[in-house]
Amino acid sequence: MGAADDREPEISDADLLDVADNPSQAAELHRALRTIAKTDGVGPELQQMAREVLSGRIGMRDVVESDRYLSAIGARLGEMRTAAENLSPEERAESEKRAVKLREQSEAEYGPDEPEEWERPREER
Repeated sequence: MGAADDREPEISDADLLDVADNPSQAAELHRALRTIAKTDGVGPELQQMAREVLSGRIGMRDVVESDRYLSAIGARLGEMRTAAENLSPEERAESEKRAVKLREQSEAEYGPDEPEEWERPREER
């Protein structure tokens, strides 16, 4: 059996529509969960959470209602904020360039994001 045969079944984008506003947002959440699951730097708790959701053992609603996972998410966000605040001007500029490049790659692959309701001019709502 190959490595692909050893993987657990994975939820679909549609399985995330209970917490996503639309299929595009569900697909983006699915991609984010995959990234978290394979990124050691986020910490074991968040990796486990992502793997649990991707396998269907828990739902995103369970994550949102879980003190354990919300605490881990909050701690990681705090670390990210501290790191961002401590960037030198050069590091900040480089980070912004990477963000623009990632956004362009994402839009090339998945199309541009639709603006949220609150982002659109009032006359378009």
